[in-house]
Amino acid sequence: MQPDKNLNPEMDDLPLRANTNHILVRHYVLDLTLHFDRNVISGSVVLFLEPSSGSGSKTEDGIGPGSCIIEAGRSHDVYVCRSHNEDTVEDGTEGIGKAMTKMEKILGAGERDGAECQALSGVRAQTPPETEIIQSSHLWETTSDDDFTLVMDCCDLHVSKVEEVDISSVFASESSGVRLVNRQTAFIQNLISMPSDQWRQKHQLFSLCSQAPGAQHGSSLQFYRDQWSLQVRKKGVASAQGFPRALRICYETRPTGGSVRWTKDQDNRVCVYTAGSPINNRALFPCQEPPVAMSTWQATVRAPSECVVLMSGEEEAIPVGDGDTSLLIWNYYVTMPMPASTFTLAVGHWHQVPAEIAPAVERGLKTDCSKTAKLGARPGERVQADQMSGHGSSISEVVKGSPLKTGSGDQTTHSDSALCYSSLEDATHSVTDYSGIVDDSISCSHDDYPCRFTEESARSQRVIPHRVFGPVSLLQKAQVGVLKLLPRCLAAAHTILGVHPFPRLDVLIVPAGFSSLGMASPHIIFLSQSVLCAGSPGTEEKSLSLCGSRICHEIAHSWFGLVIGARDWTEEWISEGFATYLEDIIWAQAQKLPSQETAEQSDLKALLRWRRLSDELQNSDEALQILRPNMGNTGQVSDSGSSTVKHALNPDKTFMQVHYLKGYFLLRFLASQVGEQQFINFFRLFVKKYHGQLILSQDFLQMLLITFPDLEREGLTLSAIHADWLDRPGIPKV
Repeated sequence: MQPDKNLNPEMDDLPLRANTNHILVRHYVLDLTLHFDRNVISGSVVLFLEPSSGSGSKTEDGIGPGSCIIEAGRSHDVYVCRSHNEDTVEDGTEGIGKAMTKMEKILGAGERDGAECQALSGVRAQTPPETEIIQSSHLWETTSDDDFTLVMDCCDLHVSKVEEVDISSVFASESSGVRLVNRQTAFIQNLISMPSDQWRQKHQLFSLCSQAPGAQHGSSLQFYRDQWSLQVRKKGVASAQGFPRALRICYETRPTGGSVRWTKDQDNRVCVYTAGSPINNRALFPCQEPPVAMSTWQATVRAPSECVVLMSGEEEAIPVGDGDTSLLIWNYYVTMPMPASTFTLAVGHWHQVPAEIAPAVERGLKTDCSKTAKLGARPGERVQADQMSGHGSSISEVVKGSPLKTGSGDQTTHSDSALCYSSLEDATHSVTDYSGIVDDSISCSHDDYPCRFTEESARSQRVIPHRVFGPVSLLQKAQVGVLKLLPRCLAAAHTILGVHPFPRLDVLIVPAGFSSLGMASPHIIFLSQSVLCAGSPGTEEKSLSLCGSRICHEIAHSWFGLVIGARDWTEEWISEGFATYLEDIIWAQAQKLPSQETAEQSDLKALLRWRRLSDELQNSDEALQILRPNMGNTGQVSDSGSSTVKHALNPDKTFMQVHYLKGYFLLRFLASQVGEQQFINFFRLFVKKYHGQLILSQDFLQMLLITFPDLEREGLTLSAIHADWLDRPGIPKV
């Protein structure tokens, strides 16, 4: 089976090559090591795979995604049911719980295998040529086009090895009447299907399986890498159902890879971060880029001891030493399935902004910015900047406290935790309180995961734990411009939109070369230094307003862009238009503005945005002005699941605001038709219905028209909105 050959995107279209209609990655386990001396990341990623429901009902061995297998011929019947809620693979003697004990016995071999991956990809004498586009294993030509091909989105990576992960020793038994491949397939299927209330055990098992050795019964899987994809085959396997369910890819990034940026921070210290590239994360690890490929992940990152590793992750990571090396190990994970594009990483000599702001700073007076808080410091504890910025200082010496437990049913903290729980008792709510408008009952429609929307404690948590990081030279500005505003903005967002989708938040002031004002990812926000208070007399209020608006914009993405995402990436307005509209409402709430002042501020911002949009529409290609460029084909993909993202690589698009501003004016127009308070009420209803899911424009618009039937009676139909706003350049005269 060959990947689609008809994908010949134009220069500015981004190909999504992954064959997600055939097979899906359900979980990634990454093991990465940073090399600042060569500007590369080496390591491995283990993929846990499941054939897609449309790819056939049974495997070559008779195992289907929802089937039960019963086989006699031994002292106990063997049966495996995917629908079980128990964490067992039953064979009369042992299940997943017992498997954990047996897995531990093979971890030595797995650790050797992981070390081999590091050796293959991380310590070569020289980095492969940057111009190398095509790469393959030496036996790729022995495979056949009739063999099933796993296609992953990938570019700017050097792949050294792809192998099947062998967890069969978990099930090895002389008396077994079941083929080992059946049992491994069944085990992984049951592992993927474990219920959300057992997520900790599930992630532990994923971790144990990822450390298992490579299969010894044959050579490595065969692979071929071209400019946009990594293709993997197992000789003689003709279907997704017969393909290995767990495989390991050993690889190394390239210094000029488009997914990460190697640079220096404002203190001239080396750092690296995922920069929100148009190609997303495919140059960081092989992944399935189409949004429908929702997955969970866990990552181990090894970095120099003086560095801090920030990442999308549900718990605060506490680093541990890596044996006799000078590296520290950081571990993060997520339990909510999300597109691989939302994976975010930042490693550098960051320092945490003090949890308490000095009184002199509160009064707007100048303070000695050479005194800063060290990571994990208790309130009032300070360390000199020259001590913090020294190369020799190890982060292990300043990290204090135990990990923050933020998972379901495990909400505990410690007195010396580095996360902030700012009290809002001295900051009363604004005049308008939307929190009681709608019923707070939740009925989840998404796949099973530990959902915060169903947690009683999360419903009343106005301010989630949060931290702010940056270079030493910007910590004082970040105190005033970010840390002081965060609790107010978080509480305002909760008041308007309800439950915070994520249990914690880190904010990082990124290096000066960052190409936008901000970028939101699960559990972490990148902010440009441009939004920080400049400190000049008379500019503080203006600077705080810019910073507050931007913080509110990025926080709004937690709901629109992350927990609710676009099923078709060309519909960027679903994320950016919504966040632009909501930032005004959230910021007004955070400022506690009276109704009239809120309206005046909103009208002024609308005027400024109208001028910006009008100028852009007059000076840009009409094809880039369309909010739904695929029009009636929006959301459609090829038979394999591959597609292209229209104009994603067009350099002009990088600097355009049309998806922000035209989307904003569409929402502002709809609000004018139903009333702003009713519109916010509808936002909360929409979030409750669609959280944890991917949507198209029509999902939002159809629900709006059903909720407000008078709109259609007045001629505002779905087809009219498509024709006037989404499927044409420019903007309606209305």
